[in-house]
Amino acid sequence: MTDTISRRGLLHIGAGTAAALGISTLTGELGPASALAQSGTANAVRPTVRVDSGVQLFYREDFVGLPWLKPEPVLMIHGVGESGITWYGWVPRMAQEFRLLRPDLPGFGQSTAPANFEWTLPNFAKVFAQFLDAMEVDSAHVIGAKVGGAIAMQFAADYPRRTRTLVLASAPVSEPVFNSTTAKVLEPKWVQDTQRDRLGSAASKEQVDYWINMMNATNPQTTVGINKVTAALNLEPVLPRIAAPTLVITADRSSLQSVETVLRYQQKIPKSRLLVLRSDAYHVAVAKADECVTNVLSFIKETKA
Repeated sequence: MTDTISRRGLLHIGAGTAAALGISTLTGELGPASALAQSGTANAVRPTVRVDSGVQLFYREDFVGLPWLKPEPVLMIHGVGESGITWYGWVPRMAQEFRLLRPDLPGFGQSTAPANFEWTLPNFAKVFAQFLDAMEVDSAHVIGAKVGGAIAMQFAADYPRRTRTLVLASAPVSEPVFNSTTAKVLEPKWVQDTQRDRLGSAASKEQVDYWINMMNATNPQTTVGINKVTAALNLEPVLPRIAAPTLVITADRSSLQSVETVLRYQQKIPKSRLLVLRSDAYHVAVAKADECVTNVLSFIKETKA
């Protein structure tokens, strides 16, 4: 039996959290009226936002703090081959203090991208600016993992007044190089060959298999598009334009991204600091989610102080 709870009740709760708890939210109260209007129907089952480029963004929204508070918003941008569900390890603690917005990237998860979508970092940044408009958010704390971190850097540089703080987890600034495979990003061989290095030696077989299946389900058109993005990736000119206080997170023993590589670009971001966690996983936002959250909460608190 499924219960229904109003967002004006004891909890503010997003669709993703509700599903995990076995509770369905009232669809008319999933988000701002403008967001529901742009989704095409006031009774939409799936929380989606249509932006100017024709992208239909599916998103998850979570806040489980005191219902009379107005929490600060956090925009969470996942990496390639994934969806907003990737932040599952961050939600339980982060959502107690912040309004978490976890959209699926255009073409990934349950979001769509038109055939003429412009596969560039500036266009991704524009899409998320329009997403915040639809959610009636002037500015947010922005968190990005892997290529989602590259998008977050572009967003912070292009929209400095909309970026309160910036957190980058395992983010690349140039085309990622994977010595173990010559396959392109999201091709089955690439997904298979790099997965253990991504999730680390501590990841279970079930977790690795889950990630392989999720990434292999990517739409072929999206795979072609995201390869254009990674092939053209060069954020060196963007780094000095990032004005927000920035926390860069990486792992000490990742075979896919060295600490030295991250340190070189982190030092070019004006108000930034580097956090190195003990792990051999490239995807530190997943492998070390709880440690990441602890440090991110402290970082945001410090910057506000």
